Amino acid sequence: MKNRQLLLPLLGLFALGTSLTAEARAAEVARAASEADRTADTTVFALLDLTRPGLERVDSLHAAGNDPEAARALLAYYRSRTGVRCPEVNLDSVTLSPDEQRWADEALEHRFFVHTGYQPSYFYGDDIDWQYWPVRDNELRWQLHRMKWWVPMGKTYRLSSDERYAKEWCAEYLDWIRKNPLGPYDESSIGDWNRADNVYFAWRPLEVSDRLEFQIHQFLYFLPAEAFDGEFLLQFLRNYHRHAQHILGHFSASGNHLLFQAQRLLFAGAFFPEFRDAVHWRSTGVGILNREIEKQVYDDGMQYELDPHYHLESINIFFKALRMMDANGYRGEFPASYLATVERMIDVHLNCLYPDYTTPLFSDNREQDKAHLLASYAEWLEVFPDNDFIRYCATRGRQGARPDYLSRAFRTSGFYVLRNGWDTESTVMILKAGPQAFWHCQPDNGTFELWHRGRNFFPDSGCYVYAGDREVNDQRAWFRQTRVHNTLTLDNRNLEVTDSKRLLWKTSPEQTVLVTENPSYEGLTHRRAFFATQDGLLVIVDVARGEAAGTVGVHFNLCPGEITFAKDGTLRTLFDDANNIRIKSTGCKPLRIQQEEGWVSSAYRKKEQRPAYAVEMEKAAGEELWVVTVITPEDPERSGSIAIVPDRSSTADRFQVAVRVGARTYDFRYEL
Repeated sequence: MKNRQLLLPLLGLFALGTSLTAEARAAEVARAASEADRTADTTVFALLDLTRPGLERVDSLHAAGNDPEAARALLAYYRSRTGVRCPEVNLDSVTLSPDEQRWADEALEHRFFVHTGYQPSYFYGDDIDWQYWPVRDNELRWQLHRMKWWVPMGKTYRLSSDERYAKEWCAEYLDWIRKNPLGPYDESSIGDWNRADNVYFAWRPLEVSDRLEFQIHQFLYFLPAEAFDGEFLLQFLRNYHRHAQHILGHFSASGNHLLFQAQRLLFAGAFFPEFRDAVHWRSTGVGILNREIEKQVYDDGMQYELDPHYHLESINIFFKALRMMDANGYRGEFPASYLATVERMIDVHLNCLYPDYTTPLFSDNREQDKAHLLASYAEWLEVFPDNDFIRYCATRGRQGARPDYLSRAFRTSGFYVLRNGWDTESTVMILKAGPQAFWHCQPDNGTFELWHRGRNFFPDSGCYVYAGDREVNDQRAWFRQTRVHNTLTLDNRNLEVTDSKRLLWKTSPEQTVLVTENPSYEGLTHRRAFFATQDGLLVIVDVARGEAAGTVGVHFNLCPGEITFAKDGTLRTLFDDANNIRIKSTGCKPLRIQQEEGWVSSAYRKKEQRPAYAVEMEKAAGEELWVVTVITPEDPERSGSIAIVPDRSSTADRFQVAVRVGARTYDFRYEL
């Protein structure tokens, strides 16, 4: 009843709609909240442990029935509180990017920054419509409820002391509470997300967990503001407690969502120890993270979704939890094995890093911001100061040391790195051939990227979008097709099975050899061999065998740019900077070259056209086919034609091929 009484003045206010400016609206919300002191929902005091040191006055005033004054005393306590830290927020050195300033300013007009893929920001109405869905992309509606613009508003307030930002934040915060009540929540009842009730967007546990973390930031930035009064504090704490309790009852079953939820529940328990439930929140989060780091991370250090983006996110989840606990005296709740696993995960990430600090676009990965990466590396270094590899990457090679090896195999997850150096003049091939993974993984087994002298010549497809209406789902489906990855297909169909095994891994100063095998389709097994030389030549041998019949295609999806085909089928890229490659394929019988539609997505809802083609041949039932592909940098030492001469006695278990590039001849072989 008290909640309803508090909100009655607000109901009248928001019914005014467009008749008020943003500033006037915020002022009216603040006034209404102030007038509602007498009817404030003081049940929040029952959620707090008022016996904690520093809360004596709050306890006394509440016991005397003077809850408005108790709320003001509680606010004074938080404004002077010491001994509790959020290492993510440095109030002595607040930085605000131009983009963040723009998002803060737009928010004053209810133009909300929701997603980088949807810019410019949409207008959500003078009377905010939290259910507005301008594009039927689920991410756009879910992420609205992360309120990404509130932290920039807080930073702007801290740097400027401009109360407009604080007043507007308070107004939007209370407006959200009013318009997004938490009712019964059961995701299993959702048949169609396009028709789902608002509660499943506003209160999806991932969004709730996001708000748990970033409301801490908002709390710290806005705490000194006039608009942040005792009455607002009670509303904030009540809402925050509701968030944490909702997470407790609705954890995701697995994956990165579960990790986010656990990490952020831990944050809630560490930053707000005044809540009676804080210890339970913290211990629950710690328990899940300690359990899931053993479950979700393979023994080689890769997170089991097999997505470089979510692998990095998982590192930072585990790491941020560690930092928060460390900052508040709870470091001992994580065992030494936890730290060792995080360090192993970091090792995977750094090995799969190209010299320009980009990462492969496998699965649902996207381009990472270099400045953001370097900031993460600097934080990692604080915890692992003796790790020379982290120091090397964090300082861009000025300190520390790069590994004494070149190529690296992560056998369990199926990530392989074949490189001839660590500097920008190097050639690096990274491929993905591992076990079945989860939602963010794609049917791309066997795909590879080739980075040479600063250019990724074969970027993987990326993902473009996640999920939504039919149009959005069709867009996602296109980028997930097996044929738009650099691997083999049967009849251009998506892979039916992903369970690749490593058959051979051999490295030497001159050459690295890798052979993998995947039971890709019913009746067809794909064996793929890679030979990478120290001077940057790459040779790929694809063998398709089994009872299946149909069109076998080996697909090559290149980076955006011009290409040309010679009469003998040799492809050449046409970049003006003299950094080019040539590609030639030969099969056990005549090949046909089929040019295809090609796109690459390096960020959400960003795509760029690119050349793509397949070399194809028809396979009869029981027939064993092979294709040999040579990819060579174009340089004076390797000018001239490419000749591929396979040993005609070769089989899938014993293959030999001679390759001549210009005046240079190479011999490649494997035997299983």
